Amino acid sequence: MSDQHRSETPFADADAQWLNLIASAREWFQGPYGQLLLESEQPLLEEELARFFGSYMLHYGPFAGEVPNAAQVQHSVRVGAPFAGVDIACEEQAWPMTEHAADVVLLQHGLDFSLSPHGLLREAAHSVRPGGHLLVVGINPASCWGLRHVLARDALHQARCISANRVCDWLHLLGFALEKRRFGCYRPPLASRAWQARLTPLESWGGAWHAPGGGFYLLVARKLVVGLRPLRQSRREPMGAMVPMPVAKVSRRDSDKP
Repeated sequence: MSDQHRSETPFADADAQWLNLIASAREWFQGPYGQLLLESEQPLLEEELARFFGSYMLHYGPFAGEVPNAAQVQHSVRVGAPFAGVDIACEEQAWPMTEHAADVVLLQHGLDFSLSPHGLLREAAHSVRPGGHLLVVGINPASCWGLRHVLARDALHQARCISANRVCDWLHLLGFALEKRRFGCYRPPLASRAWQARLTPLESWGGAWHAPGGGFYLLVARKLVVGLRPLRQSRREPMGAMVPMPVAKVSRRDSDKP
């Protein structure tokens, strides 16, 4: 069996509809459109992540590429569907972490390819310690990428493309304060690498003007400390060695409210 085939074969049981969605997304992100998005996101994410420090960063994203580097965070742990490259396999509404387990959580297109974006965002928020940060990357529906989402016949058509404003509202309800909203990937979704190269100047123009029409948005939000006095941070249990391992299917939660 080839490495490519193994990487798209789940190694544990989970919801079949969810596994098919994630498998389709992983394949799409390996193609020219997905690679263009990920390559555009990498420098912005690493620029933001360089500001944070701590013990753990959790990353959730439906693609097989490398996780953006957080230079001052000791451990980067990948959670998500049971495919190759995932450190801890879990369903999107059942992360096996204690509350406040991470200093930083990055949802990179997790909400775009989700059966329950409310539930996924709630799990991510639950894992962030008070004062920690949650970063959300999503496809911008108010862009040419959002238009292609409507017209596409590939896996992009399955994406939810939730607006940045709506995600900001959800974050506020979950006790987060928005610190930054950034956009990127101003080139249109073209499969040709030659045309992508010719249109590279659009990135400099869009970034210089902070134009909101980029193909993706990046939200950086900080988890607030509730009340007039700081919350006592709960004692962290040792997370143990982070190694890929199959897990049994975890029952979904019935609630789907943020």
